[in-house]
Amino acid sequence: MARKGPAGPGGLIVVDKPAGMTSHDVVGKVRRIAGTRRVGHAGTLDPMATGVLVLGVERATKLMNHLILTDKSYLATIRLGVATSTDDAEGAVLATAPAAGLDPADIAAAMAELTGDILQRPASVSAIKVDGERAYARVRAGEEVRLAARPVSVERFELVAPARVAGECCDLDVVVDCTSGTYVRALARDLGERLGVGGHLTALRRTRVGPFGLEQALTLDQLAELADPVLLPLPQALAATMPVRRLSPAEASELSFGRTIDPAGIEGTYGGIAETGEAVALLQESGGRARPVLGFTPAG
Repeated sequence: MARKGPAGPGGLIVVDKPAGMTSHDVVGKVRRIAGTRRVGHAGTLDPMATGVLVLGVERATKLMNHLILTDKSYLATIRLGVATSTDDAEGAVLATAPAAGLDPADIAAAMAELTGDILQRPASVSAIKVDGERAYARVRAGEEVRLAARPVSVERFELVAPARVAGECCDLDVVVDCTSGTYVRALARDLGERLGVGGHLTALRRTRVGPFGLEQALTLDQLAELADPVLLPLPQALAATMPVRRLSPAEASELSFGRTIDPAGIEGTYGGIAETGEAVALLQESGGRARPVLGFTPAG
């Protein structure tokens, strides 16, 4: 049952997304739980994937495009020996090859080649736009789509358990630490290609996005039991995701009118917090002034 929306400016919710739901589906559920339409998400997860999904509620929805959530971590299972049209288990099988006898040293070497700063071709069913249309929509319409490779950074791509033989296939449980824009299913595809047997992703769980991990995430059922599902109010959300600056009453008032204030020597985007603890604005410094790029409080 929907309840009255959260009071004040809202904040962030960290959801442990279940399998079988799109990120938009999760937003719809949280809208009903929180009793407000003002809910948005940062960083999409595929329907088959589970794990950390960060949502903004009320005024924090405006924060989504400013959050510094570039570093992500995943646990995944890769099946070697089968290539699919979507690079995951939901696609049609394109080719198979015996993979049960792969040398562990060859697997380790191929994984090492896919670690570090690499060029990666995104999966054809990604949300990347091609001539104004999402790539996955073109694929579903029967069009063959091959996206251009782009630079990504994979800090860690390692086995977390010995490889498992599954018939003629070989299953790998891996951990991946990477930057935004990295496709784990593309890693699975490229690993299979390097080993000459094909590969695809069979399971994916996101364990961390920026500073937010599974230890902070709640399931939708757990959120529905709370009087207020927003567990990270806006001021705490700013402090968790970016540098913050304490503002005098005069500075907070100037920013609420959209005016500039004296700089503090902070690079990049940062949060401004009033002495009362209220989130006032996001700021950037240029030309010897600190300028509001996003305001949270009414003028006055």
